[in-house]
Amino acid sequence: MGATGKMGRLAIALIDAADDLELHAAIDSKGSLDEMTGADVVFDVTIPAVSQSVVEFAIAQGITVVVGTSGWSADRISALRGLLGTSPKSGVIIVPNFSLGSVLATSFAAMASRFFDSIEIVEAHDATKIDSPSGTAVRTAELIGEARAARGPVVAPHTDQRARGQQVWSIPIHSLRLTGVVAKQDVIFGGTGEVLTISHETLAPTAYEAGIVVALRAAREQVGIVVGLDKLIDLGGLA
Repeated sequence: MGATGKMGRLAIALIDAADDLELHAAIDSKGSLDEMTGADVVFDVTIPAVSQSVVEFAIAQGITVVVGTSGWSADRISALRGLLGTSPKSGVIIVPNFSLGSVLATSFAAMASRFFDSIEIVEAHDATKIDSPSGTAVRTAELIGEARAARGPVVAPHTDQRARGQQVWSIPIHSLRLTGVVAKQDVIFGGTGEVLTISHETLAPTAYEAGIVVALRAAREQVGIVVGLDKLIDLGGLA
């Protein structure tokens, strides 16, 4: 789903180039969900308002779905577990970011978060991106929150002011939407006498190619819910 968008077109090209992958249908906004029937895997890169219906239809059909659409928070993911049941016949792989560099940066940020109490995220995407904060930023905040469970919330003063960003797991996230930007995220850690910034920038959509192929191949054997590309690749124990 989302075949005519940037990520959809990229996925189609990668599937056509792979010897072990075959395109079942390229569905755009004018297509029907019924066109998924008979597929082994659905690749969803639609919009947040549409993504949930795509995922629910795939689950009902017993088709594993790879979700590259933003907006899948921890609460929405939790609700999917009920749809899949205790003995799922298909899977849902939710990938906030298909870039290997982004996955590594998020893992590093989760590691560093145990040593700092002042943490904020600044993320930037192209002006055409309709949702904010980005799925990558939300996932980063969630992983930081999990890594810091023993320490508790971060220090985030003046959160009553709108300019302080949206809080996710107590971490302020600031979203920029600018023409000319592909994707960029800075996780900034403030400490006594020092500031640490873990930064990742996507310069071109080619950064997503390896991750898309990894997710599509992994989906053929996936049952249940997996969140994050890091769960599908070996990060040497960092994730």
